[in-house]
Amino acid sequence: MSNAYREMWRDLGLDLERHDAFLAALPGAFSEVFLQQDNRPAGMAYFDNLLGEAHGRRVEEILAHKRAGRLVAGTFCVFVPEELILAVDGVSVGLCAGTQFTVPAGEQILPRNLCPLIKSLVGFKLERICPYFQVVDFLVGETTCDGKKKTWEILNDYVPTYVMELPQRKEAADLALWEGEIYRFKEEIERRSGQKIDSEKLNAAIKKANARRAALQRLYQARRADPVPISGKDALLISQLAFFDDPDRFTAQVNALCEELEDRIARGEGVTSKGAPRLLVTGTPMPLPYWKLHHLVEKSGAVIIGEETCTGSRYFAGMVPEDGETLSQQVKNLARRLLDINCACFTPNTSRMEDILRLAREGKADGVIYYSLQFCQTYALEARQVEKALREAGLPVLCLESDFSEKDAAQLQTRIEAFLEMITS
Repeated sequence: MSNAYREMWRDLGLDLERHDAFLAALPGAFSEVFLQQDNRPAGMAYFDNLLGEAHGRRVEEILAHKRAGRLVAGTFCVFVPEELILAVDGVSVGLCAGTQFTVPAGEQILPRNLCPLIKSLVGFKLERICPYFQVVDFLVGETTCDGKKKTWEILNDYVPTYVMELPQRKEAADLALWEGEIYRFKEEIERRSGQKIDSEKLNAAIKKANARRAALQRLYQARRADPVPISGKDALLISQLAFFDDPDRFTAQVNALCEELEDRIARGEGVTSKGAPRLLVTGTPMPLPYWKLHHLVEKSGAVIIGEETCTGSRYFAGMVPEDGETLSQQVKNLARRLLDINCACFTPNTSRMEDILRLAREGKADGVIYYSLQFCQTYALEARQVEKALREAGLPVLCLESDFSEKDAAQLQTRIEAFLEMITS
């Protein structure tokens, strides 16, 4: 990184020594996981550069927006209605973290037997390593699990944190509650930005967010081909980067990549041989810079053709109808689309089972990996019902639990290879 970036980081209050230590390991890990792939699509160059400049050029852009008076909000979950932030020409930045590097710092104020995702994100703030934590005006949390719900109270001591209450069911009363939460969030955005959100602004924001979803859906559609034109880990990287890149630019780059992938499909060209084992991953989110599971699976000769996760299909599932003429219609449309996301926090959750089976069928999956982070109670508990539904449908399933460290990589590799041997024999 240039001296100009170092000055920017210093001005943001980063701990430069810890920040340098964190960044030092990334180039080697990224090269091993991504750059050594054979026949990688040329269109991945944009996303490689975006990751390489994640703490540099993109932060500069956001700072410029902030100096121009634009609101900058940090989010942690796909249930946060980004459209309201976009409606005031604000910037939404996804702040979930997926690295073991900051977990020890998080454990200084959080229980050790807590989800590593939560400990990692808190560690980034405590150690002042992430420039995005430093640049946001406020954070937006949500009540998708008890660990997050109580963490927001603690994090609020370090940075202003607003919390949205997500209902736990999907009945009419829950929809009404969630609509009320969206209106409440709208008022918070208006207060912080000094702008009023009207139907025209919100409609434009809905279209912008829908365009990004459509591009990611197009990417996932391309992954259904055999042979697959792009690796699962490249597709995962793209969806991870969607959480903080400029929406319009990101959408254009994904669509340009999809044109290349569709040309590959027409030529019968792929990154693996035709007939390679195809796996669907379901479970907990995999935020940057976590690529362990995908790397282990794909270096074992299989390919991941989809993710039923919040860093996968849940992020871009469904569209917000664009025909809402009034603000109340638009808010209702937002609420309905968000409540259709099949997070494990909901009960009952039969729609998630149906969604996993649909994705496996559409992607012609040979098997499913159910992956949960350690101490993630909601996904760990729901594994039993998902496994039962998959077995009844005749789909092999492998349940794995891990964290962000590499200490169990060899054990996971052995289990993955045994699973692949079973489904291909």
